[in-house]
Amino acid sequence: MTTDLLSVIASIVRPAPEVRPLPLDRLPGSPGDDPFHRLAAAWLLSYGGHTQTAYRRDLTAWATWCQQMDVHPLAAQRFHVDAWVRHLSTTPQPRTGRPVSPATIARRLSALSGFYDYGIHDAGVLTHSPVASVRRPRVSDGGQAVGLTADELRRLLTAAAAHSVRTHALVALLTFCGLRISEALGADVRDYGHDYGHRVLKITRKGGKTARVPLPPPVVRALDDYLDQRNDHFPGRRGSGPLLLAADGVGRYPYKSAYEQLRRLCSTAGLPAGVTPHSLRHSYATENLRLGAALQDVQDAMGHADPRTTRRYDRSRHHLDRSPNYLLATSLTGDDAG
Repeated sequence: MTTDLLSVIASIVRPAPEVRPLPLDRLPGSPGDDPFHRLAAAWLLSYGGHTQTAYRRDLTAWATWCQQMDVHPLAAQRFHVDAWVRHLSTTPQPRTGRPVSPATIARRLSALSGFYDYGIHDAGVLTHSPVASVRRPRVSDGGQAVGLTADELRRLLTAAAAHSVRTHALVALLTFCGLRISEALGADVRDYGHDYGHRVLKITRKGGKTARVPLPPPVVRALDDYLDQRNDHFPGRRGSGPLLLAADGVGRYPYKSAYEQLRRLCSTAGLPAGVTPHSLRHSYATENLRLGAALQDVQDAMGHADPRTTRRYDRSRHHLDRSPNYLLATSLTGDDAG
C-alpha cells in the first residue's frame, strides 16, 4: 500500500461501515486498520508490477473522490460512482488540462469493479458493489495515440542512431518488435539470448505472462552495439542487470526519461507532436498489416488476447482502397478498381 492511498484513508472523515467481521479477520492488517485499507491490500496481492501500480493509483483516485463526497468507499452507492464518472469526463485534470479520456475512465471502472467483486465473492466482506450497474463510456475504435508512417519511422530511427547507442536500441525494440515500453525497459541482459537459431528477448507481458520475442537483424545490431559500448563504460555490467541501464549505469532506464527522449527525437526529426512509446506500437500494427502480415500473427506478436484489440491498432483499416468490394468485383468480372 502506498503512502498516497494510506494518507487518503487516514483522512476519511466518515467512519467505516459495518462489514462481515469473520471474513475481515482473515485479511491483511490489524483490527484497528480501516477495512478499505485491508481489503485493498488483499486484492492488490494478486497483481504485480505495473498492473498493481495502476490499480493502486485507481483506488487512490476513487478514495480521494469519496472523501470529497463525504462517504466511506465501502459505503458508496451507484450515484457516487456516476458522479465520479461525470466529474472525470467533464473536468480538466491538473496534469493534462483536459478531461479524462473515455478509455481511461473505462479502465478505472474496470479496476473498481474488480475490487468490489473481490470484496463480495472472494473475500466475503462486502454485500454490494456500487459499480455493478454503472454504464461504461463508449471507447472509440481508433484510439488516441499518434501514429507514424513508414517514412516517419525511418526518420525516427535515423535520429535515434545519431543520438546514442542506448536510444537507438530502445527505439529499435519499440519500432521493429511492437513492444510495450514496460516490456522493453523491464528486460534484463540475461533475457537476451538464442532460441532455435533466432536471437530472442524474453519479456514479461501484461498480467505477468512471459514471451520470447524474435529480434530482426536491425534490433540485434542495435542491442549489440549498445552492450559493447556499455561494457567499455561500465566494465562487468554487460552480462548482468537490466538490459537498458540508466545514464549513470545504476538501475533501469527510467520511464520518464524514455518518454522525454522520444519527444526530443521527434522534434529533431520534424515528426508530429504527441508521439509516445505507445504510438510506435500502433505504427507497428498498422505497417505490418499493410504489408500483408496475417492478423493472428500480429496479434500474437503484440500479446493481445483478442484480435479486436489488434484491429483497433490498425490505423489504415478504414481506407477505402482496402475494401473487399474491389477484390470480389475483379474476381468475377476482371475489372480493376478505378
